[in-house]
Amino acid sequence: MITKRSGWLETDRIRKPSFMYALSMLISSIAIVSIGILAFDAPIQILMLISMLVLIPFMMGLGYSYKQVEKSMLTSMSRALQPGLILLTVGILIGAWIASGTVPTLIYYGVKAVSPEFFLVTTLIFTSVVAIFTGTSWGTVGTAGVAMMGVGTALGIPVGVTAGAIVSGAYFGDKMSPLSDTTNLAPAVSGGEIFAHIKHMLWTALPAYIITAIIFTIIGLKYNATTVDAASISQLTANLNEHFKLGIVTLLPIVVLITLLILKKPAVPSIFIGAAVGGVIAVAYQGTSLADTLSIFYDGYQVDSGIAMVDELLQRGGLTSMLGLIALFLFALGLGGMLAESGVLEALIASFADKIQHTGTLVFVTIVVSYATLMIGGSVYFSTVMGGTLMRPIFERLNLKPENLSRILEDTGTQAAPLVPWTGGGMYTAATLGVATTTYLPFAFLAFITPMISLFYGITGLTMTKKEQPEKKEKKPKQEKKKTAMQPLEA
Repeated sequence: MITKRSGWLETDRIRKPSFMYALSMLISSIAIVSIGILAFDAPIQILMLISMLVLIPFMMGLGYSYKQVEKSMLTSMSRALQPGLILLTVGILIGAWIASGTVPTLIYYGVKAVSPEFFLVTTLIFTSVVAIFTGTSWGTVGTAGVAMMGVGTALGIPVGVTAGAIVSGAYFGDKMSPLSDTTNLAPAVSGGEIFAHIKHMLWTALPAYIITAIIFTIIGLKYNATTVDAASISQLTANLNEHFKLGIVTLLPIVVLITLLILKKPAVPSIFIGAAVGGVIAVAYQGTSLADTLSIFYDGYQVDSGIAMVDELLQRGGLTSMLGLIALFLFALGLGGMLAESGVLEALIASFADKIQHTGTLVFVTIVVSYATLMIGGSVYFSTVMGGTLMRPIFERLNLKPENLSRILEDTGTQAAPLVPWTGGGMYTAATLGVATTTYLPFAFLAFITPMISLFYGITGLTMTKKEQPEKKEKKPKQEKKKTAMQPLEA
């Protein structure tokens, strides 16, 4: 029965989309975003909102009421609340750490201690270690990453290359750490066990990491004492030393935050406590007034030194710097919720799932599904859950162990999270490091090399471990029954 309410048709007869219908929905949303960016350079937030509105009649054509469509949007958008709070507190943290002298101290001593030739590979290794011990890529980017960005800029190394090294290290350490949420989530949705998952990832992650380290070493060799502008470096360090009290006291906020992250305390309170400690040091040690410190928390650190490098490094942070990113995150998740609820991905995969018979094809399809769900859902969690749920039955049909699937999910979705501008990882990384996603994307070598190795294993069958087949018990031949006195004699 169909009834009309508030101008919208409502029906209980919801049907699944056909392959062509699902493809039309997906192409429509992708076309709006891509054409809007390439042809009109339009803000991606507006394009995401338009895409959501365009999908409404598609979903209603499948029998959804407007209220059901709205619910699919809002349910998915609610997942942006926690990441949104993290983004806001990180904005506060960055401003507070500049005012406290934490970031200036790291830049000052980093410039003096790190050799330009080996800065990039040092950054890769440093961020990897921090992420492994803390279990968080976001925490690593917000602490070690911010510091290394400042040092790299001072040494004259392009921001995109430095950010690429930070992203590669932070997300490698995150996915190899048993403390990480994604490292626990991937085997959970795949039906595996976390340490088997981590061990299996070494087959792809370790070779890719070594190759990435070699690439960054080679790139770094062209930056040396002759390429560094000594006058600019001297001007920078002199300015930092003049306007900030530098020393061990200013590093206290980092110690507090990393300790809280290692202890697996909740992210939002931990980050805010780190920011608060920075605020206290700004007031008590740097001499900033309480009113100015609170203003920095909201609007970020403002400086007009007349030195371009100093202003570029320090004029950042604040709660308001994250508002545009949160709007993008909300609309991206809303769009993903609509596509997930309408069954678009299931319809597309169901059309060819039975034809997948070889591990090479399976790995390739899983990689595509992982990237597609990441871009559609705007979240690595959405990508991991959807990718694992959709592909798990095919892995089981081919008798492959669950760690094969969980490894691919991490090699693709987890590592590509900071490379998609509208995902939480992409927005957070760009905002925290002050570099556009497209600027550091070409230098995130680990995110490109790892899935290539994973695909190679799929094609060759190497490391694609299979479940042990249960031994079939041989049927014993039936023994003839012994004749007894009660049995009749044969004629």
